[in-house]
Amino acid sequence: MTIAPQRVVTLHYVLQEVLGDADVEVLDDSRARQRPLEYLHGHHNIVAGLERALEGQAEGAELSVTLMPADAYGVRNEALVREVGRDAFPVPDLAPGMRFQTPGDDGPQIVTVVEVGDDSVLVDTNHPLAGRTLRYALEVLAVRDATRAELAKGHPLPPNTDPAEVEDKKLP
Repeated sequence: MTIAPQRVVTLHYVLQEVLGDADVEVLDDSRARQRPLEYLHGHHNIVAGLERALEGQAEGAELSVTLMPADAYGVRNEALVREVGRDAFPVPDLAPGMRFQTPGDDGPQIVTVVEVGDDSVLVDTNHPLAGRTLRYALEVLAVRDATRAELAKGHPLPPNTDPAEVEDKKLP
């Protein structure tokens, strides 16, 4: 079976940031964590460039994909670095580099603390990987048709999920 919309894909990956001609830094390794990634193809569960590269691949395929920022987490936007009131944060001790998840216009977003002042905090709401060229080494472990419940939810569900417990909002 090949990777196509409405199918659940299980894969191992190594994610690297491309730093120069020959330099890379490993950012994540699903095999090292002993936890493959499972996603529903065609439902925006992974970055667009990676989904396009996986389309049509079959179980057992191994490939390397390099994504420019626009095809991964986007180009950095300096307008997304801004100052907010110190009282917007629920913790007393803030430090540069700390990250928080906040509600955004398009769903949850990650906010990274850049600088902490007495009354204000400089934050960056760009995705932490925005502006980076990324390389994925991929191994497709399994491809299967999604269940109706998975299609309704828009993502894979744990094994043995009772379909009666899933609210069906996306399908007639």
